Amino acid sequence: MSPEYVMGGVFSVKSDTYSFGVLLLEIVSGLKITSAQLVENFVSLTTYAWRLWADGKSTELMHSSFAESCSLHEVLRCIQVGLLCVQDRPDDRPLMSSVTFMLENDSALLPAPKQPTYFALQNFEAEESRENSVNTVTITTLEGR
Repeated sequence: MSPEYVMGGVFSVKSDTYSFGVLLLEIVSGLKITSAQLVENFVSLTTYAWRLWADGKSTELMHSSFAESCSLHEVLRCIQVGLLCVQDRPDDRPLMSSVTFMLENDSALLPAPKQPTYFALQNFEAEESRENSVNTVTITTLEGR
């Protein structure tokens, strides 16, 4: 889910773009968004992928099964498009029509993605309090006389 939806319940067409970017990064890497296989100090696939891209090591994100069957250029392009889709601010993310254009046109220049916000690891105390919280939502039903 997009950060704006998780943090504030705000949903837009750019929320779908975020989800698509996560899916694209998961497919290319073979990892889940919060995979236990991630390198230490990275709590999510988005921050891990961005760090590798920023360091010029995007090929390390690529799952080994793509090495023989896919063009390296196409995989690197998918990683960059995925990173553009998972930018924190919805206004920074492309529309899905632009994403389609970027994936279909190898000659289209791609902007550089912005660094994602780093979400710190949660401690057990905070996690326990969230699990034990009581949902105070009520439902009112109307009954006719």
